[in-house]
Amino acid sequence: MASTVLITGANRGVGLALARHYHRAGWQVIGACRAGSDELGEVADRVIDGIDVTREADVARLAEALGDQPLDLLINNAGRLHDESLGELDFDAIRAQMEINAYAPLRVTEALLPRLGEGAKIANITSRMGSIADNDSGGRYGYRASKAALNAFGKSLAVDLAPRGIAVAQLHPGYVQTRMVNFGGLISPEEAADGIAARIEALTLATSGGFWHSNGETLPW
Repeated sequence: MASTVLITGANRGVGLALARHYHRAGWQVIGACRAGSDELGEVADRVIDGIDVTREADVARLAEALGDQPLDLLINNAGRLHDESLGELDFDAIRAQMEINAYAPLRVTEALLPRLGEGAKIANITSRMGSIADNDSGGRYGYRASKAALNAFGKSLAVDLAPRGIAVAQLHPGYVQTRMVNFGGLISPEEAADGIAARIEALTLATSGGFWHSNGETLPW
């Protein structure tokens, strides 16, 4: 039986590239997103759309839609970036980034835990901008804080889920050519997806809880 992956934010960018990667690898792909796309429909075995991962009711509906479907891999990919600078802070935007970048992955993970058995893995798509040690340029208050919170959540998940045989990774895709950065990145979504998948493949309970670049570099907290 094919392994099954569920990817949030799977309709475009890195999420879509991951869906394509796992489709080519023979996995059963379930894409969860607010609005589907033709591109996702071409590679996903199932698309569950109308899902806003910041809404408790939508996440509950996602879990209900899965039924008893077991998951081998959960990729929390949906995210949002706003560019705030000191003196022009938008606290509504900061809160929104905390909701989607940090709280939503934790909400989705908790809701889908009954579908994750021993040997399953969870990949949280984070950012090296969530590294406090690596911050030497300031700014982007909401994005940095939300990704730092996601890293903290992921580390706690790794500790709490180890007795259940579930490994967790925090993965930075790299500076990717996506709409989030106006397509100004250094690598393609496909390159990022290949690197992320390689890190997931290498993930074990012994390394669970780590924070890595998709190229394999260990990132500082």
